[in-house]
Amino acid sequence: MYSEAKMLAYAKWHDLLTDSEIFMDADERYDELLKLADDFRSRGIIDTSERNTLIEIATAAYTRSVTSLLL
Repeated sequence: MYSEAKMLAYAKWHDLLTDSEIFMDADERYDELLKLADDFRSRGIIDTSERNTLIEIATAAYTRSVTSLLL
């Protein structure tokens, strides 16, 4: 079962990933997502596997964002 801290952390990370009203370019958003994943891991909220999953998701979103700019 997830702790409240983990649920809040995932919600914060997801909001940054998906909220189009947060005005950041793709690079800034990607950097912030990575920083949050690292912060959550360093504070023991998530484990290394969960951190890696967040980074994979952020990388996929960044790739889609950048690729769409090229088309």
